[in-house]
Amino acid sequence: MTEFQRLYTGRLWSVLAWDQLTALWQRIDPAAGWYLVAVGVSPAPTAGMAPAAAADVSAFIDRIDALLRAEHHESYCGIVYADDLENPSLIKIYDPNNLGSSCGSSKTPHPPGWIMSRLPPDGNLATRAAPENRKRWWQGLLGDS
Repeated sequence: MTEFQRLYTGRLWSVLAWDQLTALWQRIDPAAGWYLVAVGVSPAPTAGMAPAAAADVSAFIDRIDALLRAEHHESYCGIVYADDLENPSLIKIYDPNNLGSSCGSSKTPHPPGWIMSRLPPDGNLATRAAPENRKRWWQGLLGDS
């Protein structure tokens, strides 16, 4: 099992409150070598995948935060998980419009919508195709539209 797979399938901590999410975003250094993956949209990760540019990481954080707050109509967050809330290496972000069971208690856990990782992603993360509106959102974020 690779280090990425160990983190991806390992124990994660939930960001329960919106103010905790704000604090998590503030602790992330956009230039620290983050890989950004839209599960079901991005091509399958490969060993040659490069970390995102700091400007792209900052834009992603701003836009995903706005999307979560606009579309997750709850008084709490609860759909963002990290391996370490103070110094994360892996963050799973679940799509508020396609949650399934984000807690992973099912035999076949629902995949997140997006992943931020300091380790190069590997394996097949795209177990389902993303909805077309999410594909367009991701492509617009990366300037590929």
